[in-house]
Amino acid sequence: MQAAAAPHRRGSLGPVGLVLAGGVSVQFGAALAVNLMPRAGALGVVTLRLLAAAVVLLLICRPRLRGHSRTDWGTVLAFGVTLGAMNGLFYQAVARIPLGAAVTLEVLGPLALSVLASRRAVNAVWAGLALAGVFLLGGGGFGDLDLVGVAFALAAGAMWAAYIVFSARTGRRFPQADGLALAMAVGALLMLPLGIAESGAKLLDPVTIALGSAVAIMSSVLPYTLELLALRRLPASTFAIMMSLEPAMAATAGFLILGQSLSLIQAAAIALVIGASVGAVRTQVGRGKAALPEAATP
Repeated sequence: MQAAAAPHRRGSLGPVGLVLAGGVSVQFGAALAVNLMPRAGALGVVTLRLLAAAVVLLLICRPRLRGHSRTDWGTVLAFGVTLGAMNGLFYQAVARIPLGAAVTLEVLGPLALSVLASRRAVNAVWAGLALAGVFLLGGGGFGDLDLVGVAFALAAGAMWAAYIVFSARTGRRFPQADGLALAMAVGALLMLPLGIAESGAKLLDPVTIALGSAVAIMSSVLPYTLELLALRRLPASTFAIMMSLEPAMAATAGFLILGQSLSLIQAAAIALVIGASVGAVRTQVGRGKAALPEAATP
């Protein structure tokens, strides 16, 4: 009995590691993108990121275009629109407010999803603890921030919640990362006219293209692929609560790359957020096989 339980436990922890690795990658990519914005603008950076990511994923996955139902294509289309909107809104936010504050506000979307999607009362407790940390990380309020940037960050959070839903559905309908590659192409085509309108010929600068491609790998290809694979085995509610780690990762990336230091209050906030995420993970692991049907629900 004990020998049979060990592989299952490792399998339960596998998707958690995928989510954490994706979070680290996306936040350090976001910090790099902030430095790139003076060269290409917010929408220009988004366009380069999605285009480069789409090209890489399409070349690697080579997804089949035939043999899919209308529902499959509808799911990919919705996922692609969500990807484009989420990235565009978030980059508009970080162009106006600090990276840490933008991610702190954005994470409210997944937190709200975790409460709505969860069937266990204890997950609402973890979400509440993470929410307290989120507001503490923001200094107890956001009144001094640019209100337009705040609105963009909150809208990006709503798209992030939708991303969680459509990423899980796409992962169940397409093999490997094929659905992600197709959705990324949809998102890139959606943002291309906006990026050209804002940045024009700046998008053709070799240095800008190289930096944009690095952002694409760190902020799109790696994290989205890891999260899509994780969502095949991890309930959306637990995944959403784990996203509360993003402000901590963003603060670390901001410190190392952008020179943004942390106060004692912000460090305490990070501890609250991490505590909530650990509690959510322990709850997920404790559920064992009972969690798997929820993750596979159409």
